Amino acid sequence: MTDTLAFVGGGNMAEALISGLLRQRRMVPEQISVSDIQPDRLAYLASGFGVHTSRDTADLVRRAATVVLAVKPQGIREVLDEIRPAMDRNPLIISIAAGVSLATLAAGLPSGSRIIRAMPNTPALVGRGVTVICRGDAVTEDDVAVAEAVLGAAGRVWRVDETAMDAVTAISGSGPAYVFYLMEAMLDAAERMGLSPETAREWVLDTVEGAAVLCRETGRHPETLRQQVTSKGGTTAAALDVMQEESVNDHLVTAILAAQQRARELAEQNA
Repeated sequence: MTDTLAFVGGGNMAEALISGLLRQRRMVPEQISVSDIQPDRLAYLASGFGVHTSRDTADLVRRAATVVLAVKPQGIREVLDEIRPAMDRNPLIISIAAGVSLATLAAGLPSGSRIIRAMPNTPALVGRGVTVICRGDAVTEDDVAVAEAVLGAAGRVWRVDETAMDAVTAISGSGPAYVFYLMEAMLDAAERMGLSPETAREWVLDTVEGAAVLCRETGRHPETLRQQVTSKGGTTAAALDVMQEESVNDHLVTAILAAQQRARELAEQNA
């Protein structure tokens, strides 16, 4: 990548992308600029990564070939109003503002703007994220390649149609929280059984990571792997029997569908 990249918003996700881009040598600090309303945050990014920072968002957008909108969804309209007059070069716009549709973004930007909507998740902060993208009508294959290069600095990137974005939000965007919730329960149980918090944490982390790697590398369905580790009358069966009696699976599915519904509601509010 040789063009300039501007981040509007310098929060954790912007930092994750900047760190990945520089660590993987996809860009150099001189190619990256960041604007944010918090001077302390800009000072941190400038000193930590050597990137250019400014409070003048319009000026950064005016100079950039690609712009990442890394702001909260409730602030997106103000940001679009600010950058609209500065889009003479028609930069590629990549929005990671959750729940903000392509139509909403297009309505706030000049006609013909090249817009990509992205949904990353929090493991991007350690380079293991999943980011799903959908493209606007004016976007070219070269634009998508640029977006994949930028967002791929923090993990894997998948293309979907925008109609799938609410489901993506429920599964991938919110998904890490479901795993953390299970981990909380495992830690709680471990401590009740007398294990030290430090030991329990390491065992739970290794167990969750190992299970995910096993599922990926064997290519087997989680149901198959669960059955293989569950001996009749054994300890695993005792735990799973309780989960079955309590309809844990049904409750989890209902919860995830509720996340999808909330994603739809938020998208309507941001329209």
